[in-house]
Amino acid sequence: MSYVTYTTDALVCGAYDRNTADRTYRLFTREAGMLYADARSVREERSRQRYALQEFSHIKVSLVKGKAAWKIGSVEVQDNDYTRAMSREARGSVASIYKTLRRFIHGEEASPQLFDFCVATLRLVTGEVAERAFLDLCIQIKILNLLGYIDSQKIPLELGSNEAMNWHQLANPANQKNLENLISQATLNSQL
Repeated sequence: MSYVTYTTDALVCGAYDRNTADRTYRLFTREAGMLYADARSVREERSRQRYALQEFSHIKVSLVKGKAAWKIGSVEVQDNDYTRAMSREARGSVASIYKTLRRFIHGEEASPQLFDFCVATLRLVTGEVAERAFLDLCIQIKILNLLGYIDSQKIPLELGSNEAMNWHQLANPANQKNLENLISQATLNSQL
């Protein structure tokens, strides 16, 4: 019986130890959505994959769909967003994006638009940005909107049309309060 190999870009959203040297990874892939994939003997010192499969990494991975689960084949690291972050605040923004993805994405459903948005905003937040707290809220709103938890009509018009690089210009207490209310309402509605 032959298995099909899928090669895709992925973000490593989590890792869970199994047995003595195996590990299960939570990957947000461009073509298959959020999935769990097993890597054998990856925790051993001689493993070639152990450094590529670190949390917060953007990778190109070959996956094989087995009888029970996905298996990781070859891995090529593109970047690690956490180590690329320039400051403590930037690392907090990176962790916030990954936390939002882990919390709200469930199941294998392709979402290339969301994946591309996350990769672009991760590149943005690792550098120095103005109004970081407001930008983090805007990114959360956009992710929840792309996942369908927030209706596009409820998002302030200027937020929906502008590029993420210009969102800091919209920072004011009224907009911030509005975004916080939208996030809490989406969290309540999602029951997650």
